[in-house]
Amino acid sequence: MASWVQELHFPHLHIPITIDRRIQVMPAARIPVGPGSSLYLSNLDDMIGARVFTPTVFFYRSKDLSSARDPVIKTLCDALARVLVPYYPLSGRLREAKNGKLEVFFGREQGALVVEAHSNMALAELGDLSVPNPAWAPLVYRFPNEEPYKVLDMPLVIAQVTVFRCGGFSLGLRLCHCICDGLGAMQFLGAWAATAKAGALVTKPEPCWDREFFQPRDPPMVKYLHPEFMRIDEGSSLTMSLWRAKPVQKCYRVSPQFQAQLKSLAQPNDMLACSTFDAMAAHVWRSWVKALDVKPLDYELRLTFSVNARPKLKNPPLKEGFYGNVVCLACAMSPVYDLIRGHLSDTARLVREARLGVSEEYVRSTVDYVEADRPRRLEFGGKLTITQWTRFSIYESADFGWGRPIYAGPIDLTPTPQVCVFLPEGGADPSGTMVVCICLPESATNKFTEFLCLKDFV
Repeated sequence: MASWVQELHFPHLHIPITIDRRIQVMPAARIPVGPGSSLYLSNLDDMIGARVFTPTVFFYRSKDLSSARDPVIKTLCDALARVLVPYYPLSGRLREAKNGKLEVFFGREQGALVVEAHSNMALAELGDLSVPNPAWAPLVYRFPNEEPYKVLDMPLVIAQVTVFRCGGFSLGLRLCHCICDGLGAMQFLGAWAATAKAGALVTKPEPCWDREFFQPRDPPMVKYLHPEFMRIDEGSSLTMSLWRAKPVQKCYRVSPQFQAQLKSLAQPNDMLACSTFDAMAAHVWRSWVKALDVKPLDYELRLTFSVNARPKLKNPPLKEGFYGNVVCLACAMSPVYDLIRGHLSDTARLVREARLGVSEEYVRSTVDYVEADRPRRLEFGGKLTITQWTRFSIYESADFGWGRPIYAGPIDLTPTPQVCVFLPEGGADPSGTMVVCICLPESATNKFTEFLCLKDFV
């Protein structure tokens, strides 16, 4: 089974970038709000974990090496201007309203930001473009001296187009998570790409704002404990061992055969089926905790992961085209001892129970919890967070007329080393293969690889 998991290596590079110009992109036509207007954000949009920009990069090979640069930037800017008319909230900015809650507001001359850049390197010099590489960070624009987690008064769409010596190029994109979750981002990206490809506005489905759908109840009714938000002072060695040594990013290609075998091994002894995600999340969590040699053994750890709540909402259902945050954090909890000495199926059951526990009422309770006790900081105590991108149509959504990207996805997890990402392996022939990216101290990487490859299974 170990041969079904392949550790992926990426080169340590320095990518020289020259910024040529910064382009302010305004909606191409009149939008329904004017300067001084504001829009409501739901408590799901305004959770502390959503107050981030999600950086992604897309690589494209050029079909016309002689004239790729100007048409690319013009095509992307023209299409973005058209798409910002129906997606006009993305042309605004965020500010704090009462009680620290965020809202979208509109001033004069805001819009999105597109940065034009070039590099004297060729795409071929970047190495394997199927593996997320922290060295790609210069391909995603950050403002000089930009503070971590800054979202206030920032453009909500920040794009950097970097043209390489060979004529290939990258699109580095930062979208504010407060405006859209992963599926919402795919909807926006798909509209932008389809518009670029067609040369005219294409929005299928029509975007729907409607954040008042998630208005809290009056008074708030918190019906669950919500351990995902629990304030925990770190009582284990987990966080310290990760942050004290500079963590490194490790990536693994996991075949469909391994996923199927793992799912079989992880199936709890009951009538409810275990999903591939349940099995993979349980296995990665256990392997990570074993490799980090977490102490004490009776300390209770948390695994959190996002659950798409759209299918749960029946009364009433969400309108088609809604692109806001409709994710809830599920939380599985287990003592260290059970994770390292128990059976995979026991951990998979915990993950499954947490996933299935996200109901319509759980969504409403989450909204009310944030209203009643708005968390002010990210909680890391005893926690691993897994983000699943394997169901996002990120490769399909990103064809702007130059074909599917060679790579589409994140870059660098090390600034948030308690986050693990499950990525689809895309390119021209998607096969169900998953790429698992996770952070570890260098001293724990060999152990993690062994545990992940099931070398401790008889």
